[in-house]
Amino acid sequence: MYESMRVRVENVIKRGSISHDYITKQGESEALSRWTDGFTPQNHPPVVQVLLENGKDKDVTGHGVPNLVYISREKSTDSPHHFKAGALNVLLRVSATMTNAPVILTLDSDMYSNDPQTPLRALCYLLDPSMDPKLGYVQFPQVFHGINKNDIYGGELRHVFEVHLPGMDGLAGPTHAGSGGFFWRRVFYGCPSETPEMNLDQRVSHSIKSREVLAMAHHVAGCKYENQTKWSRKMGFRYGTLVEDVYTSCLLQGEGWKSIYCNPKRPAFLGKSPINLHDFLNQTMRWSVGLLEVAFSRYSPITFGVRSISLLSGLCFAHYTFWAIWAIPVTIYAFLPQLALLNSASIFPKISDPWFLLYVVLFLGAYGQDYLEFVLSGGPTQRWWNHQRAWMMRGLSSFTFGLVEYLLKYVGISTFGFNVTSKVVEEEQSKRYQQGIFEFGVPSPVFLPLTTAAIINLVAFLYGIAQAGRQRSIEDVFLQLFLAGFAVVNCWPVYEAMAWRRDEGKLPLEITVISVVLAWALYSTSSMAF
Repeated sequence: MYESMRVRVENVIKRGSISHDYITKQGESEALSRWTDGFTPQNHPPVVQVLLENGKDKDVTGHGVPNLVYISREKSTDSPHHFKAGALNVLLRVSATMTNAPVILTLDSDMYSNDPQTPLRALCYLLDPSMDPKLGYVQFPQVFHGINKNDIYGGELRHVFEVHLPGMDGLAGPTHAGSGGFFWRRVFYGCPSETPEMNLDQRVSHSIKSREVLAMAHHVAGCKYENQTKWSRKMGFRYGTLVEDVYTSCLLQGEGWKSIYCNPKRPAFLGKSPINLHDFLNQTMRWSVGLLEVAFSRYSPITFGVRSISLLSGLCFAHYTFWAIWAIPVTIYAFLPQLALLNSASIFPKISDPWFLLYVVLFLGAYGQDYLEFVLSGGPTQRWWNHQRAWMMRGLSSFTFGLVEYLLKYVGISTFGFNVTSKVVEEEQSKRYQQGIFEFGVPSPVFLPLTTAAIINLVAFLYGIAQAGRQRSIEDVFLQLFLAGFAVVNCWPVYEAMAWRRDEGKLPLEITVISVVLAWALYSTSSMAF
């Protein structure tokens, strides 16, 4: 069934129209017939179509099937859509008019159920009378299939789902991860609902195909419905950021709701992780912008969270929302010591200086803790190495661009996008990914900080080795040499993509040329400073 659907969708995309040969049910015909030539993705009325109704429709074996409803919320060029949060709020309201079921599940479109027992696991918490009555939701981790052996991009996010969220579970509970969350519907209504159709105690007595139910469903899916209401402020998912999951869960915990983390051995849901570096960095950049919007909002975790939840829980949320600030120290350590080395300047203590031990302890302590957390959570050493490399890549590119984009939005300057479409054939891309080869392929600006840093660190390392023993003692510049050498080892995939790879996933020549020019400009500028 899935393969048939995939082929149908791809054919429709290629042709730009829907053939009646692909419409197999009356419900599909009714829904698709509403999409006239006047409809556009940015301007169309709401469409709510019941495709399957529980209690009436059956599968091929004669068993009853659950409700299946197609929903396309109203779009208008003069009304904001609020991205995913807006879509989730429409789903909340439409489902309330049709079934008003007390428990709801949020699931990304690229995730699928991997264990039919998952709803029972969630209900074991939600319906347990011994649990805290303020338990609002049960969060399952995001687990990704298809990740290559050594997870070269750190796509499994092991620190998040195997270290951080279990840690938050010992406090007020984990943040919502955007997918895999079972919620009590009432947590989204705050105080008693201000509209009768959103009444928690209301039970839908009519068929979901009835005229009354469908009319109300279309009404609550409209663009203007939220005007002059408490939706997005005291009700539903909260607006104002690209990461509505972190923002909403922080505010829910501030209202007194708790959460629980459930991580069974058999993954509850499985999804897909990016298999090329460009998508990976762009995904993190979007998260960075959204998290900064939360960090500097009225309900910043560092103020509202610490005051309304607890000190530790507020700091846990703040750890994520201030993610992009890591761009500052990472960028400094990626360039400043190396440029100083090229200009024969020492900025760190000598090996014989007692302060040298402080740097050693800090480096080994930070990396040692990171390694222990990763390995004790079940991750192999090779994956840990790739995870720390991916973290530094994010720091130089995703976090930096995310920070800049947020600052531009803050001052009212239109932001720039980096969503360059890869021209590489999907099969070739997937094959290289499974072989552990980094995928560049497109001339994207997000690669410029990485390649510029790789060039400067390599030149600085070779220059430092050449100069050590001739004009100065290696003791004077050991820490700078070590940092440059450490960066060179981590940047090896970048050198491969720049120099001797010939496949379609190599680094585009224009990125290499621009990076060389930027590296020379940084060196020339630093020469005047030193």
